[in-house]
Amino acid sequence: MDHSEEPKARPRVTLSPNHHMTINWHSFDRQSDGPVTGASLTERATIVGRVGIIMLSCGTGAWRVREAMNTIARDLGLTCSADVGLITIEFTCFDHGRHYTQALALPTSGVNTDKLTVLERYVARFATDCVGLSVGEIHAQLDKIQHKPGNFSALTAGLASALACAAFTFLLGGGPIEMICAFLGAGVGNYSRRLMGARHITVTASTAVSVALACLSYLLMFKVLELGFHVSQAHEAGYIGAMLFVIPGFPFITSGLDMAKLDMRSGLERGTFAIMVIVVATVTGWLVALLVHFEPQNFIPLHLSFWVLLTCRLAASFCGVYGFSIMFNSPRKLAASAGVLGAVANTLRLTLVDFAMPAAAAAFIGALVAGLLASAVNRNTGYPRISLTVPAIVIMVPGLYMYRAMFNLGLNDFGVGGGWMIKAVLIVVALPLGLAAARIVTDSEWRHVD
Repeated sequence: MDHSEEPKARPRVTLSPNHHMTINWHSFDRQSDGPVTGASLTERATIVGRVGIIMLSCGTGAWRVREAMNTIARDLGLTCSADVGLITIEFTCFDHGRHYTQALALPTSGVNTDKLTVLERYVARFATDCVGLSVGEIHAQLDKIQHKPGNFSALTAGLASALACAAFTFLLGGGPIEMICAFLGAGVGNYSRRLMGARHITVTASTAVSVALACLSYLLMFKVLELGFHVSQAHEAGYIGAMLFVIPGFPFITSGLDMAKLDMRSGLERGTFAIMVIVVATVTGWLVALLVHFEPQNFIPLHLSFWVLLTCRLAASFCGVYGFSIMFNSPRKLAASAGVLGAVANTLRLTLVDFAMPAAAAAFIGALVAGLLASAVNRNTGYPRISLTVPAIVIMVPGLYMYRAMFNLGLNDFGVGGGWMIKAVLIVVALPLGLAAARIVTDSEWRHVD
């Protein structure tokens, strides 16, 4: 029997076992050596979607993801309409009456400012460097960006969080004892969180476990100092500093910026994610405090002169922002740039509070200054604004207020707990509003709706 006319069997493909199934992007490549501009609608649209989902994985907001997708689409002769969420993108590309739709999803939300910087530069140069390449060559380039390894080990990330949280503790009013305990607690906590992240542990579990370890490490260090040096029980006040490494700065800030641009789906999803992380962290910290009988109160006054305090705040703000930037995988130069920016903006905010300005108003001005400075640095270096502003703003997030609100609410002291909660909400709202105002002033594209 002659089988010469029977269709050839398709090659066997190993399908992804993951819950969020891995996409074989090279299956869209039909092995054509011609330029991508001559490829099929499906092949070109897939490149648009892949750029968008890689950028979304870096933690940036919906407007920037859509802008990158639009840039690639225009270079490929397509019209793109995209709906962007926290971890999902649904988009359609149109070409001469035809259209192609994809729905893409990530398994979790993360932050990677280094990869974001590389991808933004790739998108900016796509028209000159890539439109003459084949589909397969472009996917090979995107493979390198997508699988770009992190800049720092789990140990380095742990030390960065230790530095950031020790500095954060000083800025909240803590002294050397609180800073030493917070340094150990945050270092152990973030190191463990990185290890759990490498094993794909869900965000709620990794947040709860890492915060619990951070709190217990703070307790252990405090007891060692108490037994060895007879430090006062009042130094329990720095307990909150050990868990501040979990503050979800990128979702918090991009949530406000997305809603300012009426990307309500993305904004609400990001805001909900940030609230979930904070609730898990504060409840865990409160439960550990109950179990070990910790009752953090106000910090012991340091009684520093104005100029000494100003100098120390500048140094601590730089260290805090630098540490958070390293946690977000920023290259050291980018982290240092963010550190300088944050030192100026956060010290200004704290000084305004000292001069009796309401905390929310001072937070707005601090965020505005951070945004304006970030725009200037962006023009000179090309660093993404979000990679500069978020670390600077994270150190302004009122983690102490949030914890005290949860602590008192958990003890049924609703008056005190509600007061701390309202103060925290006002500051959290003011921070993205300040950044949005800076973007409106400095970015002509962002301030228009078209």
